[in-house]
Amino acid sequence: MRITEQQVRYVAGLANLRLTADETARMAREMDEILSHMDKLNELDTGGVEPMAQVLFDAPDDATLRADEERTPLPNELALANAPVSGMGFFKVPRVIEK
Repeated sequence: MRITEQQVRYVAGLANLRLTADETARMAREMDEILSHMDKLNELDTGGVEPMAQVLFDAPDDATLRADEERTPLPNELALANAPVSGMGFFKVPRVIEK
């Protein structure tokens, strides 16, 4: 296994996640499977494939983009309506950086 449970716990700590022992083991296993799949993809010969910005059909560069249209912004009160904690017009969140 290339991803260790210690590495999973480290990344979970960076993300401020609390994982149980079972979740840590499952995440290590699943992340290892993802890396194994990436190794298989890296075996493909892509030497003759042109680089692409998007996987599309023959179309103009802006074919998938919507037109810019001015819209009324969401009112502050409505944006904060479902916030667990807010104050002075802002979302309040717990401190995550100790330094």
